[in-house]
Amino acid sequence: MKYDFDKHIDRTGTASYKWDQSEKLFGRSDILPLWIADMDFEPPKEVVEAIKHRAEHGIYGYTMRPQSYYDAIVGWLSRRHGWRIEQDWLSSSRGVVPALSLAVQTFTQPGDGIILQSPVYYPFYDVIRMNGREIVNNSLILRDGRYEMNFELLEKQAAAGAKVLLLCTPHNPGGRVWTREELERVAEICTKHGLLVVADEIHHDLVFSGHKHVPYAALSEACAQHSITCIAPSKTFNLAGLQAAAVVIPNADIRRQYNTALKTLSIHMESYFGLTATEASYTHGDEWLDQLLVYLEGNRDALLAYVTEHLPQVKAMSPEGTYMVWLDCTAISDKPAELKRLMFDKAGVAFVEGSVFGEQGAGYLRVNLACPRALLLKALDKFAGAIQEENAIRS
Repeated sequence: MKYDFDKHIDRTGTASYKWDQSEKLFGRSDILPLWIADMDFEPPKEVVEAIKHRAEHGIYGYTMRPQSYYDAIVGWLSRRHGWRIEQDWLSSSRGVVPALSLAVQTFTQPGDGIILQSPVYYPFYDVIRMNGREIVNNSLILRDGRYEMNFELLEKQAAAGAKVLLLCTPHNPGGRVWTREELERVAEICTKHGLLVVADEIHHDLVFSGHKHVPYAALSEACAQHSITCIAPSKTFNLAGLQAAAVVIPNADIRRQYNTALKTLSIHMESYFGLTATEASYTHGDEWLDQLLVYLEGNRDALLAYVTEHLPQVKAMSPEGTYMVWLDCTAISDKPAELKRLMFDKAGVAFVEGSVFGEQGAGYLRVNLACPRALLLKALDKFAGAIQEENAIRS
C-alpha cells in the first residue's frame, strides 16, 4: 500500500484529547486509549501540505469560502455518494454536534419531543436535554446480532407530535449502514407526519465492502425538502481539531432560518485552516480513503477473529461502517462501574463504556479500530488478560 497505516505516531505531549488526559479521565497515565472517535493516522499528504502552505502566508485574518471549496464538496458528494447537490444548499458549522444543537434550537420549542434511536452517539442526548427539549426514545431492536429500526414505534411517536428525528447514519455505535429500504420507510413516516430529519452523516465515507451509504436527502425530493444533512471531513481524514463541518440544506426556507441562527450567535465566520483542509481532503483524498478502508476492514476482521478465539464471553457486532466495534460484554458484567474497573484498573485500556449511549448500552463497550493494528491487538491482549485474571480469581 502507498500509505503506511501501521506507522506509530507518538501523540503524547501534543495536547491530544485522546492521549494526554488519561490520568485525569481514567486514573492512570499508562492507559492505551481506544475510546474517543479520532484516528491515530496521518491525513493525506496533500492535506498536510495545503495547511503548511496556508500557514506560511503568515497572516491569519478573517476568511471566506472560495469557489474551490464549494467545488470540492459538490464534487466529493457526487463522486463518492452519487448525490448531486447545488452549492447554494451549503452552510457550515464548527462541527456536526454544534449543527445538531443549532437545528434543535432553531426548529423546535422548549418541551418539544425530539426522536433519537438508542443506543446512539451520546451528544444526541445533550443537544436535546441541554436545549430544554424532551427525548423521545425510538430504541433500536437487536436481532440476529445487528440493530434494526422499530418502525411501528416510530410511527406512533411521530403521530404523537414529535417534531424532529435525529438520524445517525451510518449508526454509531452499532456500525449499521442503513439500507435504502430502511431509510425509505423512515422517509415515509417523517413525510406523513411532518417531521424534520436532521441527519448526522459524519461517518458517510467510512463504509465497508458489501455496503453502501445512501444520503437521506438523496432519496427523493420530499426527503431533500424536509431534511438537514451534517457532514465533515473530520472522521474521514482525522481532522476533528480543525473545527469544520458542512451542512447541506436543500429547502430554502429552512436554510434561511438556519443561517439566521448562525449569524444571531455570530458563529457564521469560517475556520481559516478548516476551509483549507476540507477543500484539500475532498479534492485529493480518494486514493488515501480507498486504502484506509482496506486497512480498517483488516482491523475489523482482526478484532472479530481475536474475540472469537480469546474472548468467548464477548459478542462483537460486526460493523458495516464507521471505525467502531460494539462489544456485548454482558456475560462478564452488565454493570458500568464493573466494566470501567476491568478496563481502567485491571487492563490499562480505555474503550467507551456503553451506558453513555443510552440504557441499552449497559454491559457494552465501544472500541475504536482506527489505530495501527499492533496497537489494537495490544489493547485486546491487555483486556483479555484482565478478564482471564478475574476468572482465575473467581474460580
